[in-house]
Amino acid sequence: MSDKKAVIPVERIETRIFLVRGEKVMLSTHLAELYDVEPRALIQAVKRNIERFPQDFMFQLSAGEFANLKSQIVISSWGGARRAAPYAFTEQGVSMLSSVLRSKRAVMVNVEIMRAFVRLRQMLASNVALARKLAALEKKYDAQFKVVFDAIRELMAPPDPKKKRPIGFAQWEGK
Repeated sequence: MSDKKAVIPVERIETRIFLVRGEKVMLSTHLAELYDVEPRALIQAVKRNIERFPQDFMFQLSAGEFANLKSQIVISSWGGARRAAPYAFTEQGVSMLSSVLRSKRAVMVNVEIMRAFVRLRQMLASNVALARKLAALEKKYDAQFKVVFDAIRELMAPPDPKKKRPIGFAQWEGK
């Protein structure tokens, strides 16, 4: 299936992959939206087949984890009050979902999600390879290029979620 015929654009899937507890996961609320099912129907299908979803396939977010995600990704569609925090599904858990949902759309969406996970893994691997090449170049050249190498490393580093950028324009106190 080519990207033009994809059920869900890969960009839409990639924006719904988060890093929680050191795992790349997708949330049950987002998966339900992608599969075009009610979130409660998705969770009911999972609970009916709970033996297929061990802790390394799926876990429920703590209230703190959920609050942290909501504050990082300001999205109004996450709704107001909820009874419980959503579940997080690892790549293996997402893969298992198509077998418990048993719909044609679930299978097609899962194919696209698996492609997104593979693409993400490839991007991360290329970043590691780039870091190795940069380290080799740094050893080769003298200290005058240190500033350049430091700047490149800073650009390669993922943003620190604890550092919040100020909103608006900063005051410059130069003369």
